[in-house]
Amino acid sequence: MSSNHNLHDCVRASLEAYFRDLDGTDPADLHDMLVKAVERPLLEVVMEQSQNNQSRAAQWLGLNRNTLRKKLLEHKLID
Repeated sequence: MSSNHNLHDCVRASLEAYFRDLDGTDPADLHDMLVKAVERPLLEVVMEQSQNNQSRAAQWLGLNRNTLRKKLLEHKLID
């Protein structure tokens, strides 16, 4: 994808390709699958950009720090 695509366009194109690949098969748990696919790289990049400062990362994400910590543990990004 070219660099001038915004996030919305990238997600939409990926979802359209996913449905093409399904070739008529009904998807299952689509919302959960998408959230998991997006949440981990989001957390990885935000933690890198915040230099692993959980308070700053939580603020950027609009999350409570405890919620961020829970998500980091769920994705095994911290011990």
